[in-house]
Amino acid sequence: MRFKFFMKSTILYLLTLIMVVSCKKENALEKEIAKINTDVKIERFDRLFAKVNSKKLPDLKKAYPFMFSEKYTDSFWLAKKADTLQIQLFNEVDKVFEDFSNTELEIESFYNHLKYYYPEFNPPRIITITSDVDYRNSVIVTDTIAVLALDIYLGSAHEFYGGISKYLRANFNKTQLVVDLANAYAEKYTYHPKRKTLLDEMVYFGKLLYFKDVMLPFKTEAERIGYSEEDINWAKANESYIWRYFVSRELLFSTDTKLPQRFINPAPFSKFYLEEIDADSPGRLGQYIGWQIVRAYMLQNDVSLRDMLIKSTEDIFNNSKFKPRK
Repeated sequence: MRFKFFMKSTILYLLTLIMVVSCKKENALEKEIAKINTDVKIERFDRLFAKVNSKKLPDLKKAYPFMFSEKYTDSFWLAKKADTLQIQLFNEVDKVFEDFSNTELEIESFYNHLKYYYPEFNPPRIITITSDVDYRNSVIVTDTIAVLALDIYLGSAHEFYGGISKYLRANFNKTQLVVDLANAYAEKYTYHPKRKTLLDEMVYFGKLLYFKDVMLPFKTEAERIGYSEEDINWAKANESYIWRYFVSRELLFSTDTKLPQRFINPAPFSKFYLEEIDADSPGRLGQYIGWQIVRAYMLQNDVSLRDMLIKSTEDIFNNSKFKPRK
């Protein structure tokens, strides 16, 4: 009995020591990253356009030529700015984003992390706009600019989103803006050959989510994947069941084109075709399991983030030694 107690105490002590050392390393790394100080500047094009008139328009077009399609005349832009619905849109954005300081700090922290892992990265111009609630293009990034559509982040219950499915607008919140920005860069830095199987899709999205693990340590797991806390807890509690379902039905290497719709793409729930499961499950559970596979791979292998992002599905899966939590 004494020996068992001694062994148990020793194991607990070692686990605690490992956690303490790990936390110290993480804190030291975060302090080092914070020193990078990318010092981002936010250009509020949305406000500039809301105040534009016939005299100011030429200067605004000169400063932001990429925001004005040449196929439209000045009268078109002035009429758009004066449109009643457009004015309402400007006003609502201004209410929610009157103080941009917290969002700016989050963006700067993200860019500090990106610069640490990709030293060649140079922060772009960050330009905020309104997009007539074009939620499919809420964030657009290039090498030189990042365009953020603020009217997609007014709060999931906002009246502007009444005609949009609840599961889609669930993340139309201010706190998710930097997550979407990070996801846009994750797609930019991640190489993955043509995705044919369900496992290909799972590992690809697992890479994107792991990228956000590294770049957004100040966000919760739920925020990184765009789940509620209830959803992330459900996924964790049922991880073993989900994995058994995929394996027992031989779905991992299946090329069935319906599988991404069931387990990868945004949806109100994942489609197991089991009444007792579907109603409670969050959507995109294939992404969630892919995330855990990539995490397992990174724990088992001495591989850098940027190298992992170009690894094949086979390499990651075969060397992950993935086991779902029980």
